[in-house]
Amino acid sequence: MFFSVIIPVFNRPSEAFELLASLSHQSFKDFEVILVEDGSVNKADQIASSFQSTLSVRYFFQENQGQGFARNFGMDQAKGDFFVILDSDVILPESYLSVLKSAILSRKLDAFGGPDAAASDFSDLQKAMDFAMTSFWTTGGIRGKLKDPSKYQARGFNMGVSRAVFESIGGFVDPNQGEDIEWSIRIKKAGFTLELVEDAFVYHKRKNTLLSFAKQAFSFGRNRVNVSRFHPEAIKLVHWLPTFFLFFLFSIVLNILVVNYFPIFHLGILGTWGGLVMVSATQKYKSIWVGVLSLLTSLVQLCGYGAGLVFERFKKALKG
Repeated sequence: MFFSVIIPVFNRPSEAFELLASLSHQSFKDFEVILVEDGSVNKADQIASSFQSTLSVRYFFQENQGQGFARNFGMDQAKGDFFVILDSDVILPESYLSVLKSAILSRKLDAFGGPDAAASDFSDLQKAMDFAMTSFWTTGGIRGKLKDPSKYQARGFNMGVSRAVFESIGGFVDPNQGEDIEWSIRIKKAGFTLELVEDAFVYHKRKNTLLSFAKQAFSFGRNRVNVSRFHPEAIKLVHWLPTFFLFFLFSIVLNILVVNYFPIFHLGILGTWGGLVMVSATQKYKSIWVGVLSLLTSLVQLCGYGAGLVFERFKKALKG
């Protein structure tokens, strides 16, 4: 068996159904699916059973330990030569596994990371959140738009490793809080080849409200600091850019309210950035309204991430 697809699930049976449905339509068929229920109350066991006739799917339940450890459990049960790890809120194009296998064999990959995208039937807000998470004008370049695929740090919503990698270095050492980034760094340090496979994208069906999206962005900033506990070099200049952006916004407010100086130059820079965001999103999704929403989600994403990184870094400094 070539692939074992590992999916941790927590109280999201409807998401599991959509993901399993997309797996049942894959053009490449040599794979199994391992669904690991991580202490859910609203279980997906019946969903898994409903696909027994179309998929080789195995369902497991464990007490809640976090998604990283649920993935480890799934990999322990896996029979395939290559493990593909997916979040439950993604949907796969029909050619996903076929594209991935071709890249693994032709590029001799030990591990991979793939980008995310928005499907045409996603809501306007989902498309705007997708823009904020993938655009050059936010932090999207580090999520799947790198010129050098070997510099990519894989993310848990769409990544995978060979059995040899798992048996050599083990799985995730943290149940959450940037556990995927830590694993990605550790894989490369062990000398394995991990690269971005840009064509192996998934449709990431985020169901966030703006408030939950802001909380998620805040946690992403905190997670980067958590990863630095294991790998001090994990925080680079690029990860501070959202914080600089946040301070830039604060400087505009202070200039107007405290210094009593109207910052035309600063507002010009902000306006130019905002215009580029709206134009880029409008062109990408063919919708002016999505362009407007993308400006809002981009502000939320950058400010949330920047605040989270500062908060956790300050908290870490206090602990010594």
